[in-house]
Amino acid sequence: MSLARRLIAAGFSDLEKGERFLAARELEGLDQDRLFAGLQLAASPDTALQSLVRLIEKHPQLRELAAAEPEASEPMYRVLGSSEALGEFLIRHPEHLDAFEVRASPEPLPADPGRLRATLLQSVGADARAARPVAAVTGVDAYAALRTAYRRGLVDLAVKDLCAADPLDFLPSVGGELADLAAAAIEAALAVSRAEAAEQHSAADVADVGLAVIGMGKCGARELNYISDVDVIYVVDPGSLEDAHANTIGTALASGISRAISSVAREPGLWEVDANLRPEGKSGPLVRTLASHETYYARWAESWEFQALLKARCIAGDAALGRAYEEAVAPLIWSSAGREGFVESVQAMRRRVTEHIPAAEEQRQIKLGRGGLRDVEFTVQLLQLVHGKADESLRRRDTTSAIAALSAGGYIGRSDAAAFDNAYRYLRLLEHRIQLFQLRRTHLMPVAEPALRSLAKAVLGPFSNERPSPDSLLSAWQRTKRSVRELHERIFYRPLLNTAAKLSSEDAKLTPEAAQGRLAALGYRDPQGAMRHIEALTGGVSRRAALQRQLLPILLDWLAEGVDPDAGLLAFRRVSEALGTTHWYLGLLRDSNAAAERLCHMLSNSRLIADLLEVSPESVAWLGQDKDLVPVGFEAQWQEITAKMSRHADPESAMRLIRLIRRREILRIAIADSAGLLDQEKVGMALADTDRAAVLGALRVAEGIVSAGGPLKTTVLVVAMGRQGGREIGYGSDADVMYVHRALPGFSEAEAQEQAGRIVARISSLLTQPLKPAIMAERVLQMDADLRPEGKNGAMVRSLDSFAEYYRRWSLVWEAQALLRARPMAGDDALAADFVKLIDPIRYPESVSEQDVREIRRIKARVESERLPRGADPARHLKLGRGGLSDVEWLVQLLQLQHAGKHPELRTTSTLEALAAAAELGLLDSSDAGLLAEAWRLASRIRSANVIWNGKASDLLPSSRRDLEAVARWCGYEPGNATALEEDYLRVSRRARAVFERVFYGH
Repeated sequence: MSLARRLIAAGFSDLEKGERFLAARELEGLDQDRLFAGLQLAASPDTALQSLVRLIEKHPQLRELAAAEPEASEPMYRVLGSSEALGEFLIRHPEHLDAFEVRASPEPLPADPGRLRATLLQSVGADARAARPVAAVTGVDAYAALRTAYRRGLVDLAVKDLCAADPLDFLPSVGGELADLAAAAIEAALAVSRAEAAEQHSAADVADVGLAVIGMGKCGARELNYISDVDVIYVVDPGSLEDAHANTIGTALASGISRAISSVAREPGLWEVDANLRPEGKSGPLVRTLASHETYYARWAESWEFQALLKARCIAGDAALGRAYEEAVAPLIWSSAGREGFVESVQAMRRRVTEHIPAAEEQRQIKLGRGGLRDVEFTVQLLQLVHGKADESLRRRDTTSAIAALSAGGYIGRSDAAAFDNAYRYLRLLEHRIQLFQLRRTHLMPVAEPALRSLAKAVLGPFSNERPSPDSLLSAWQRTKRSVRELHERIFYRPLLNTAAKLSSEDAKLTPEAAQGRLAALGYRDPQGAMRHIEALTGGVSRRAALQRQLLPILLDWLAEGVDPDAGLLAFRRVSEALGTTHWYLGLLRDSNAAAERLCHMLSNSRLIADLLEVSPESVAWLGQDKDLVPVGFEAQWQEITAKMSRHADPESAMRLIRLIRRREILRIAIADSAGLLDQEKVGMALADTDRAAVLGALRVAEGIVSAGGPLKTTVLVVAMGRQGGREIGYGSDADVMYVHRALPGFSEAEAQEQAGRIVARISSLLTQPLKPAIMAERVLQMDADLRPEGKNGAMVRSLDSFAEYYRRWSLVWEAQALLRARPMAGDDALAADFVKLIDPIRYPESVSEQDVREIRRIKARVESERLPRGADPARHLKLGRGGLSDVEWLVQLLQLQHAGKHPELRTTSTLEALAAAAELGLLDSSDAGLLAEAWRLASRIRSANVIWNGKASDLLPSSRRDLEAVARWCGYEPGNATALEEDYLRVSRRARAVFERVFYGH
C-alpha cells in the first residue's frame, strides 16, 4: 500500500504535511506498522503525529513508547490526537510524560477528590491537613506550580476519558472529576492567597478570617466542562475581627484566588473565576458574611437566583462555614417555586438566554440554542423546583441524577427520561471533545471539515474502528436536538387538550373547558373557535388525526407566539386540509422542528404568506430544508419559463405559468426572509430577479402574439428604473420602466414604432389582466412608465435614436437623475448595451452646473411639499417623510451626478453600493454614510413588513399597536418591542434628515 493510501486509511486530512512529518528525523528507524497502528487510534492523526514529533524532539526517550504495542501506546495516541492543547502542555513540561505510562482501562475509576486536593496543595507547598492551609511559595512561581499540577491532572483524566469503553456512560464521572480538580485548584489558590495576604495584613488576622468558596453552576453540580468559567460565591467568617476589617481581608483572599488561577504568568491561566452570581452581582461586595447572605436572600433575591442556588456546594475553604451556608439557603431554594410568577420567570430566563445568541452562532450552538443543553437543564431544574418542596428525592445537584430521580418519582415517563438522559450525555460529550482539543471555552459546533471529521471519531468509544463522515455527525447532532426540543415541549408544556393530544399514562387529562381556558391564556381571542378548528383537525380515527393530536399541543404554543394566533390556526387548518391526503406533510411537521415552528410563526405573523400557502400548500415542503429556501436565480427561472413556453404555445396558458412561477418565487423569498435566511438587500435582489424573469417572459409572449399577424419589425428593450433598477424592491413594489426599440433591417421607423407600441401595450396587459381560472393570492406586477422622456405626455416607447435626440436637445437634469438607476431588464442584449452606452455620459457627466444642483434641490423641496399625502405625519412616512427613503436616495443621486464622471466607483444603480463608495471616496463622512444606510435599510424593511403582515402596501410606519407589533417582529425585534421599533425609526430618521439637510441643502 502506498504511503498516501496508508495516510488516508489512518484518517489523515493533510496528506502532504503527514508525509513531511513522517519523514522527520525524530521518527527515523521506528516501526512504521506500530506507528500507524497507534495513529489510527487518534481522533486527529494529523495532530497526534505533529505533537509526537515535537515531543520526541524534547524527550527522545518517547520513541520507545511511540513504537510500542498499541496496548501500551494507546493512552498517548488518544490524548495527542484529541487535544492539541495538552500536547503543547507536555512539550512545555516533558517531565509529565509519565502520565502515558499507564494501561488503558475500559472502565476507569474516578480520582479521589481528597487526593486531588492534596496534590494541588502540595504543588504550592501547603499542608493539606491544616484547617486553613497556607502556601510556602507565592507570586508567579506559585501560580506556575499550581497550574502545572492542575494540567497534569487534566492529562490523567483525559487518558481515562478517551480510553473508556463507553464515553457516554463515563461522562458524569468526567464532569465530577473536572469539578473536583477545579475545587482543588481553588483550594491551592486560596492557600497562595493567604500567604500573599499575610504580606499586606497581619498574619494572625489573615489566619483568623474564614472563607468558604461556594461552587455554583456546573462546578457546584460536579458536572464541569474541560474548560469553563467557574462560578463561585464567597462567604466570609470574621472570627474575632470587626466585620469591616474581616471583609477587607476576605476580599483580598478572594481576589488572590482569581490572580493565582488566571493572571498572566509563564504558565498560562486556567480559567476565569466568576463571582457574578453573588448577591447584587457585580454591584455587590465580593465577600459577605453568612448573616448578610441570609438577609439578602430572604428580602431581595429574585427568582432566578434560587434556581442558581440549586447547584450551590462548598468546594473549597472552610468546610463547616460552607455547610452552614448550604443549610441556610436550602429552605429558600425549595420554597421558591411558590413565589408569584415563578414558573413564568424561569421560562422568561430561558428566552433571555436564547436572545443573546449572536445570529451567526445560533445554528451552531450546542449549549444555548434550541434543542441544546440549556433546554434539558431548564426543564429538569424547573420540575425539581416545582416538585422538590414536597419530594426530597428530587433535591439533586447534577442533571443526570436529577433526571433519574424525576423518572423514579413519576414526574417524567421512563422512556422520556432515558431519551432525555442519553441526549444530554451526547451533547455534553460533543461539548467536552470540542473544548478538549484546544482547551478553549466554546459551545459551537465546528464548521471546518477536518475538525468535524475528528470530532465524529472522538465521540466514539475505543472499540470502534470506523471513521464517520462529518455529515453523519451533524445528522446525529440534529436528531439529538430535535429529540431534546420535542422532549422539552412535551415535558415542560405537557399536552393540555384531550381532543387534540395523545396523552401518555403519566399525563393528566383535562376537560374541553380547561382546554379553552389554556387557549385563552395563550392569547387566542376566540378560544371556542380555536377548539372548533382543533376538533376538525383531530376528530376521527385516521392516521392523519392521530398525528395531528400529537402535533397540535406544541403547534398551538408556537402559533400563540405570533401576533394573530387565531388567523394562524385557521390558516393551519386550511393548509392541513389541502395537504391531508399527502404522505409527507404531517411527517415533515413531526420530524422537523424547524419546519413546524417556521410554519406556525409564518401563519400567525403574515397574512401574505398565509394567503400564498393556502393556495400553494405544496410549498410547505420547503420548510424542512434551508437549501429549498434559497432564492432561484434569474437564469434558472428563465430556463424554466422557456421550457414551459415551448410546451404551451397558447399565450394565456404561457402567461398563467409565468405568473404562477412568479407567485411561487415570491412565496419562497418571503419564507426564506421569515426564516432569517435573507437580509433586506438579498430580498430586493431576489424579488428583482423574479420580476425580471416574468417581464422577459411577457415580452416574448407579446412578441409572439404580434408576430402571429406578420413579421417582427423591431426589437424591444425593457429598462428597469427606480428601485426596480437598483434591485432594491420590496414585496409591494411596482416596476418602474422605460421602453426602447430599434427597427430591424428592412423596416421603416414608422412601422417599427407602431409595432413596438403594440408589443409594449401587450406586456403590461399580459402581466395584469385577470385569467380564467384566476390566479389566487397573486400580487400582479404593475408596469409604471412615468419616468420616460416627457413623462406621461411622452410616447410610451421610443427608438434608440429618438432617445439620443431627446437627451441631446431637451433632457432636463431630473431625467439624468432618473437614469442613474436605469438597468436593462428584458429584451435584446445588443440594444441594451447600446442604450447603456448612450445614457452613461448623461447620468455620469464630467460636471454638474450650480444651476442644475439648485434645480435638483428645488424639485426635491417641491416633492416634499406636494407629494406627501394630505394628513400624513412626515415623521412616519417611510418614503417621502423626514429622513425616509427619498432623502437618502436623492442625496446619493446628487453625489453621483456630481462625482461619478470622475469616479467610476459611483457608477452603480444600487443606493447602498453608491453610498458606500461615496464614503470610501471621502465624499461623505463614514459615520454619516452609516447612519443613512441604517435609515434606508430600516425604512425598506418596514415597507416590506407592512405588506407581509396584512398583504397591503403602505408607506407609513403603523400607528396601531397591533400592526406595529407585527411589523416590529418582521424587522427582527423580539415580542413586545413594538415601541422600540417606533423609537428606533423616529430616532434614526431624525438623525438621517439632519445629515441630509447638511449635505444636500448645505445647511
